[in-house]
This record gives sequence, structure tokens and C-alpha cells, in this order.
Amino acid sequence: MDQNLLDVKGRIFNIQRFSIHDGPGIRTIVFLKGCPLRCRWCCNPESQDFHIENITTAGVTKPVGRDVTVGEVLDEISRDRVYYARSGGGGLTLSGGECLWQPDFSEALLRAAKQKGISTAIETAGYADISVIRRLLPYVDTVLMDIKHTSGDKHREFTTKDNALILENARHIAREAKRLIIRTPVIPTFNDTEEEIRSIAEFARSLGTVKEMHLLPYHRIGSDKYAGLGRSYTMAHIEPPKKEQMQKLLEVVNATGLIGRIGG
Repeated sequence: MDQNLLDVKGRIFNIQRFSIHDGPGIRTIVFLKGCPLRCRWCCNPESQDFHIENITTAGVTKPVGRDVTVGEVLDEISRDRVYYARSGGGGLTLSGGECLWQPDFSEALLRAAKQKGISTAIETAGYADISVIRRLLPYVDTVLMDIKHTSGDKHREFTTKDNALILENARHIAREAKRLIIRTPVIPTFNDTEEEIRSIAEFARSLGTVKEMHLLPYHRIGSDKYAGLGRSYTMAHIEPPKKEQMQKLLEVVNATGLIGRIGG
């Protein structure tokens, strides 16, 4: 393998092994620092800023974020290759943050993993120039893409960014990716009505190649991190959706012809 590829550096804040969500089979998730969105409900607020930060938990302050090489990360994810194979297509998933905002590192890591015979996936909001996305797609087996809302105004209100670029990129990815799964975080007061979920599902269906849509119910996991970072969590008063409501929304998705699923 090209040593120049292994020497490419990136900034991450966590590596999680043995995940059974974020893509098919057993996955190793590499969480990258930096994201252009500021979703109110984000459960990884330490991912948003590219800079290395300090977080205080239980009175202990520690840095969040570290610089690594592709070679270092590849060594770690290669440890579990036997589990990837036995789980039926497991492998590496890049998450964040937003992997599209570290394109050199993401491309190099995905490319190196493929050369090792490791299946790859990315979790993305799709907020980047399409040229960046096209750099990564040849080395990605599964794209897990968030479509949070079809209304640009409401998307901007809750994430700080309009969704026009995201929706346009979804059309490109649907045509060019090996496999695209649409995922929607279900957030009360933002997008938890049947009409809103139907609109997202119909958009996903219109892409032509999308077969699956996953609904991810809102939760408060990670909300304590905001205080540790010196920030306010504005969603503290929001209750997670009930199982009965999630089931109704799942039925809405299935009615469009997509294969719906609750959870990642």
C-alpha cells in the first residue's frame, strides 16, 4: 500500500468498535471532527467544531479531538476484520461531525480500507460541494444520508443551514452511489408529523434508486455534553416520541413503497 496514503492526517474524536447500527453488519465507527450544521438536537456536540476542545465530565476536564494518520486508524479497524466477515458485510463507517469536511483524510482512509478488503460506509448530511462527494463515492459501499426536512425554512431554523444543496446532492448520490439509504431523525416540534415524514419519504422515493428509509427517534443521550462544553442544550424540554407515534410514522414511510425501519 502507498505510504503516502497511510501518512494522510485527519482529526477525530472517537473510534467505536462493534457497532450494529451505522451500516450493515458489525461496524467500526470513526467519528471525525468538524460539521457545517448546528442541529439543535445533535448528540455529538463535540463533533461540531474542528478545533480540539476541552470537555468537563464529573469534574474532570479532558481534551476532545486528536490528530491521527490513516495508517494508525487502519491498524485499529483491521483488528476486527474477522467480525466484519462473520456479520455479513460489516466494516468501516465514517461518521462525525461530517466526513465531507475532511475530504483528504476521508478519501484516503476509505481508499486504504477498500485496498484491505474492508467494506465501507459513510454517514453524511450531504452539505458539501458535489465535487467532494464524488471524490469519496468510488470507495464507499453504502451511503447513509440524512434528509431532515423538505422545507428549506424549517431546516434552516433548526440546523442553521438551508437544505437546497442537500436535496440536490441527494439526487446526484442516488444516481452515482452503489447504495443509498435515507435516514431521518424524528424530532418533535421539527419534523414529527405524518405530513412531514410523508414529504421526506416521497422525496426519497422520487430519487429512483433508494429502497430504504430509516427513522431515528429523538433521544437525550449526549445532552449532558453541552454543559461540559460550556454550551446550552435548547432541546431539554422536548420529550422523545412514543413508540405508538413512531409506528404510525413507519406506516407512512411504508405506504410510499419504501422499506421503512425504526432505528439505524
